[in-house]
Amino acid sequence: MRFLPVNLTTILVELDDLDQTLALFASLETDPVEGIEDIVPAARTLMIGFRAERLTAERLAGEIATRDLSARIAPSDQLVEIPVHYDGEDLADVAQLTGLSVEEVIRRHTESTFTVAFCGFAPGFGYLVGGDPALQVPRRKSPRTRIPAGSVALAGAFSGVYPQASPGGWQIIGTTLEKMWDLSRDPPALFQPGYRVRFFDLEKRAVAISTPATKVVDPGPAEFTSEAVTLKVLAAPMPALFQDLGRFGKTGQGVSSSGALDRGALKAANRVVGNAAGTPCLEIILGGFSFEASGRTVMALTGAPCPISIRDASGRTIAAETYQPISLEPGDVVTLGHAPRGMRSYLSIRGGLTVEPVLGSASTDTLAFIGPDPVTAGTILTLQTATQFLGSVSLSEAPAFAFPASGEIVTLDVIMGPRSDWFTEAGITSFSGQLWQVTPQSNRVGIRLSGDIALERKDKTELPSEGTATGAIQVPHSGQPVLFLADHPLTGGYPVIGTVAEYHLDLAGQIPVNAQIRFRPVTRFADVRPHAPDTKARPPRIK
Repeated sequence: MRFLPVNLTTILVELDDLDQTLALFASLETDPVEGIEDIVPAARTLMIGFRAERLTAERLAGEIATRDLSARIAPSDQLVEIPVHYDGEDLADVAQLTGLSVEEVIRRHTESTFTVAFCGFAPGFGYLVGGDPALQVPRRKSPRTRIPAGSVALAGAFSGVYPQASPGGWQIIGTTLEKMWDLSRDPPALFQPGYRVRFFDLEKRAVAISTPATKVVDPGPAEFTSEAVTLKVLAAPMPALFQDLGRFGKTGQGVSSSGALDRGALKAANRVVGNAAGTPCLEIILGGFSFEASGRTVMALTGAPCPISIRDASGRTIAAETYQPISLEPGDVVTLGHAPRGMRSYLSIRGGLTVEPVLGSASTDTLAFIGPDPVTAGTILTLQTATQFLGSVSLSEAPAFAFPASGEIVTLDVIMGPRSDWFTEAGITSFSGQLWQVTPQSNRVGIRLSGDIALERKDKTELPSEGTATGAIQVPHSGQPVLFLADHPLTGGYPVIGTVAEYHLDLAGQIPVNAQIRFRPVTRFADVRPHAPDTKARPPRIK
């Protein structure tokens, strides 16, 4: 085993092959190490997050290093059969790459029994192993910008089905109408780790397609009364998103945590109005948002400092301050100006807004398309009417840092790894020695950066997909890095040169377009050395 640093609370365990990876995963599931929070399995690695108050990276490595990797996971009794039209764009190319006929490719694929090894990349995307070795083909040299949902594809030792339209570089051999991801199903992902999977050719075997019966839901007692206070959204130049502290414990289905990009600002917004810290708020980008309140309530705005104006029913307009409780009366119209600094503001309402959680969270994941719908002009938002504990409003909240403006330089601390050794000495020097411009292509998935000097790799070796953490700085073939934010994919296929320290993630979420980033390594890259449980060693730091 090899133990690599990811950030201050995450390591990457690299193994020889998929069998060892799955054996270690099974061992940690059966006999867990106290303090582990999350495990993301991939082709040859496990990314493991841990609680720093319970473990150090060295002690965790020591706990894992002695595990028996000879065990194999028992096959599941669950068999999923997938009907396929073998009409994929790359079917002829796969035949040429394997030296087989198209008919033989189809025969070998349908006669294989696959096992779901792990899930990642996108919700419901299962990496299937156990197919005919003759069908192992490389990814496409030039990935497609859009692969349709339901595409059945091959890459290396894996087969898989794309659950939604997305970019990808796998070789497409067919299509299926079977839904890989369905939130009305429990669990939503059709493929679960350990399930067995077989494909069959619709040209040779008919399948009955039934129309599912309409599900009648008993609405139960009325959720709201006629006296419920509502907010009518009058303007939303960029759709606002519901966010809370994130969606955790769903990595087995390929779902990342998402959540507010500035968690500190969200918590502060809730404290200002007396809500629980994780109550869903609206994440608003660059201001311009406006709404009318139908009744009396209290609001707060934190994060990027938008000017706040309130016009009452008589037409009088007053200004209000961020990070302070703001009392609203019936008919008040609240309008947010453009934020001169930062990117994201957080709007909280005392008692909270009514929103339906998805997989245990009200966060909207813009990459996975999970969570509440974006909030646009014309949306009617309803305040919670259920009795719940409300605390006192807070009058002492303040921003945790100075919000950056366009054109300014922001310094982010970086933990080097897990793949710093994939880059040349010149590449490592260029990483921290130049300024990186934030491009307009940035969003909640990640900040796309542009620098004068592309980061140089040692070679063009392909990296098997492995787990990525929020804050990971992934470097594609262009050498221009992408800083992953909360909606990033669970796994990635490009090397990560370093990861932004957790304490700077909120700041990273507030960096506007055309600002510049300087990466400041706070550790030197080195493998994590396994230590006995009583060892107190910490990663070496640069002084």
